[in-house]
Amino acid sequence: MVCVPVKRTMSNASIRLIDRVPGDKGPIVKRTVKEQISDKLAYMIHSGLLRAGDELPSERELAATLGVSRETVRAAVGVLQARRMIEVSQGARTRVIGPGAMPLHESVGVLGGLKNRSLEEVTEARAAVEMQVVRLAAQRITPAQIERLQNLVDDQRGMRADAVRFQISDQEFHQILYRACGNELLADVVFDFYGYALEFRRLALMRPGAIEHSVAEHQAIVGAIRQRDPEAAIAAMRNHLEQVHRTTRDVMGG
Repeated sequence: MVCVPVKRTMSNASIRLIDRVPGDKGPIVKRTVKEQISDKLAYMIHSGLLRAGDELPSERELAATLGVSRETVRAAVGVLQARRMIEVSQGARTRVIGPGAMPLHESVGVLGGLKNRSLEEVTEARAAVEMQVVRLAAQRITPAQIERLQNLVDDQRGMRADAVRFQISDQEFHQILYRACGNELLADVVFDFYGYALEFRRLALMRPGAIEHSVAEHQAIVGAIRQRDPEAAIAAMRNHLEQVHRTTRDVMGG
């Protein structure tokens, strides 16, 4: 009963935001796994989290992080290669070239509506929505999703010297957690908030100890979710968001 007014408020706010997000018009179609993976990587390139010259993890590492087959990864990489966003060389790591000629809204279609918002405004809105998402996730998450989150955290412990791999894994961690809430609209909205100022998050993650702190916070979130404890999960996520906000603000010079 306590959650009813909160859910109504979040839904109305979510609908208003969705109306402003580019690329939301037209019929809704199901995308293949290949398209979903290529969108994940395109999203990171357009946001600045992956930059020209960055080397992507191997097919095997990407497949493990994203929970798909190597063949799917290879096909998704082929999509971005055709868009001239990445360069594939025989016997060498795949490198990022840049956003390519395709506009953001055609490639991913999620970031444009927030670019002119301030860090403080987006942080406040993200916290409001994300607390509801985490509360629902603690109640609705499946055992398979919990296992997937734990596997990602376990792998992240070995990524302290590989910021690119961690960035991809971090995006996957948050997306799985958001989807676990069982409300696709809320999950989409909060993932848009996640995408704000990612180019500065990259700088923040390059600071000594930053990845280790994030991994520890991820583990605290998974631990609370595993216990099906909404309040503990909210507290763990709030701590994580405060750290994200603080370190992002520092590198933005705010």
